[in-house]
Amino acid sequence: MSDRDMNLRDRLVDVGVGLVATEGLQALSLREIARRAGVSHGAPRRHFPTHLALLSAIARHGFEDLASRAREAVARDLPDADARAQLKVFGRIYLDFARSDRGMYELMFRHDLLESNELGLRETSLPLFAALVDMVTRARSRPGAEPAVVAGALWANLHGIAQLWGWGSLQVAAGVDDVEPLLCAVMDAHLGPQPR
Repeated sequence: MSDRDMNLRDRLVDVGVGLVATEGLQALSLREIARRAGVSHGAPRRHFPTHLALLSAIARHGFEDLASRAREAVARDLPDADARAQLKVFGRIYLDFARSDRGMYELMFRHDLLESNELGLRETSLPLFAALVDMVTRARSRPGAEPAVVAGALWANLHGIAQLWGWGSLQVAAGVDDVEPLLCAVMDAHLGPQPR
């Protein structure tokens, strides 16, 4: 692939990332991405044979961004802290990402994208999950609990909080205006009470 082709491919993804950030998931049509990239509506097909492939490339960027934010926050704020504290920072970053980058978050977890595994999208998300499993392992979750299962349940809870918070349901049902108490409850539920 020539430099010109790589530049167009990257430009299409960058335009899609910007578009989902400013206008949401519904704005990600091939035509609109091509128009904003300044190319014909057929040009994206040279690099992305299907709309799903282009959406997967954009979602891949989201997974990489979330993983980078989580790594940076843990390294910056808690490089020598215990794994439980690192898990809590990870949880905050995850929930903040879901709130501040709602369109990207929704794109990243679209079932059709993950199911199709276009461009190895699942493999892009797995390192993030592996980091979560590692932190759960080091946090010494409940005796006899398989760390990958605990990490899966923890992730599912974080995802549920993110979804319900985005819809406004948790604020009403739980009577809270901050996710922190919910995050603490999730940590205690999956790792046991905070040692004193």
